[in-house]
Amino acid sequence: MQDITELEKRITAALERIGKGVDRLSSQSRAAAPATPATPGTDATLRAQLEEEKSLTAQLQARLRAASARESKGDLQEKVDRLTQELDVKGLELQRMRRVNASLREQLEALRTAAASGVTEPQLINKAMQTELETLRATRLTEIAEMDEILAALEPHLTEAGNA
Repeated sequence: MQDITELEKRITAALERIGKGVDRLSSQSRAAAPATPATPGTDATLRAQLEEEKSLTAQLQARLRAASARESKGDLQEKVDRLTQELDVKGLELQRMRRVNASLREQLEALRTAAASGVTEPQLINKAMQTELETLRATRLTEIAEMDEILAALEPHLTEAGNA
């Protein structure tokens, strides 16, 4: 951003110099007699200055394009970082779901074994219910993470629509 501001200042200064040169040229042409041709040295000097300003402007525009390209690369890097973070969150949620599901299977197997033997143990039922609640919580957190991802994808479009 600092480069862009500096480039804008330099372009503005160059345009001001061009404007002053044009003003001098027009005032000189008014002051000169209509029959008197312009001196070759002055004309050549002004043309050289004009060419110099044109080349300077071209250089500044090239720098401005390069700065804009770097800025867009920064936006791309932000997107990559955001997506990487979302992927990490999804990976953690997936690990948690796997762990809770394995625990639920173990609890249900213990409950089936107790029911097959004819013994009903309240501890096993409580433990199975707690595991099932944990599974529901993990599922809910996964759904919340998915909704956050959808909202993050929609937010730029909603902001754009709000500005329009």
